[in-house]
Amino acid sequence: MASALATSTLKLPSVRDKHKMSTDSVLLAGVFSLLFFGPLAFGAVEPWAIFVLEAGAAILLAVWLRKQSTTGELSLRNNPLYFPMAGLAAVVLLQIVFGWTAYRHDTISKALLYVAFALFAFLANQSLRRNSQARMLALAISAYGVAVAGFALMQGLSPNGKLYWVRTPYFGGWIYGPYVNHNHYAGLMEMLVPVPLVLCLTRHADSRIRKMAAAGAALMAGTIFFSGSRGGMLALIVQLVLLAIVFVKMQSGTRAAASVGFFAVVVAFLLVWIGGLELTNRVASIGTETKQEITGGTRWTIDKDSFRMFLRKPILGWGFGTFSTAYPQFRTFYTNLSVTDAHNDYLQHLVETGAVGFAAMLWFLVTMYRNAWKKLRDWPSEITGAVALACMLGCTGILVHSFVDFNLQIPANAAWFYVLCVLGASPHVLESHRRVRRSRQQPAPEPDAESPNANLSA
Repeated sequence: MASALATSTLKLPSVRDKHKMSTDSVLLAGVFSLLFFGPLAFGAVEPWAIFVLEAGAAILLAVWLRKQSTTGELSLRNNPLYFPMAGLAAVVLLQIVFGWTAYRHDTISKALLYVAFALFAFLANQSLRRNSQARMLALAISAYGVAVAGFALMQGLSPNGKLYWVRTPYFGGWIYGPYVNHNHYAGLMEMLVPVPLVLCLTRHADSRIRKMAAAGAALMAGTIFFSGSRGGMLALIVQLVLLAIVFVKMQSGTRAAASVGFFAVVVAFLLVWIGGLELTNRVASIGTETKQEITGGTRWTIDKDSFRMFLRKPILGWGFGTFSTAYPQFRTFYTNLSVTDAHNDYLQHLVETGAVGFAAMLWFLVTMYRNAWKKLRDWPSEITGAVALACMLGCTGILVHSFVDFNLQIPANAAWFYVLCVLGASPHVLESHRRVRRSRQQPAPEPDAESPNANLSA
């Protein structure tokens, strides 16, 4: 009877663990399905798309809570970014509760959207536990990025001034891919390109997959140049420089030489693929096509106006999400374009949340980079390090671009950014299925003859 009881105690946790694994996969698929949806819905800037993101986040949270109640235990995976996220949430909560906002409705609306982003990041951190999940996710993101890039190229070759060739933008724009603004398309690609690029440099895929990943990364990176986004071009260059620094710092010996050589081949392929007369013509047309958007000189004026806004309310700012409401009284130039954002994500965050919110943002970024960098020592062989590198590179690209644009005010891009940050900073090591199975098959300890439970088992 004792052996029967021991066998039963081994089987019950196995069933529970299988239920956890299946639920984790469902949650992970749900989170990234919504992330895939956002860019395709014009960047999720319209109310119906925002509702889908927020409702989807609420449904996934309900699934996770049901999982916790079914297993009978609260299983939480910590993340160092939770603390700075809570700090920013406290700033926004103070603005709402005490009315320290230029327009309370806008602050509440944007806060709810950021709650959805936080849920995506939280659920991704709770659900990504195994190597197999990370590999499947890398393949899915790479395929998605290639599909969006391919669509953007086809649309660029036969444009008609409409989204998907059927939808006319309300306020015009420089359409590229599913975005009204070519800069925001470039922002998406900056975050996605590192996934196939890192995949082709690791040992976690066979040679055929690595070649396909390299070609996919080249296609996606090329569309950043074809989109005509100068901020995107600069961001991609910074990403490649950072990857080169990682090679130099983290590798040694013949392995480093081979890796750097392969990296040079990939970069050369990128440059050849995006070169030629078409790219030259595309870059040359930037000067005329930028008439459809705010110019660099005007952006500098907006920056100066925004800094004057900050000086008026330097502690907690004008209110989360209220830049477009508060800015007109500080505007020092005339334009027939609607200025809804600062064209500098850092400055807009400073204006809306003040020095306290800006400090929380710096805490968030420093924590992300510090924790991601710690995991890069053996990233070509350790999938945890490869995930951290891809996430860090993706976040770096859009952070560079954010100095001259407002990518993080676009819901689809912001959602991707925060999920990548949290996954990059996660302190947990991804486990292989073999290791998980072996830990489950560990035999139960023999009952102690002097233990009171021994007689009960007998």
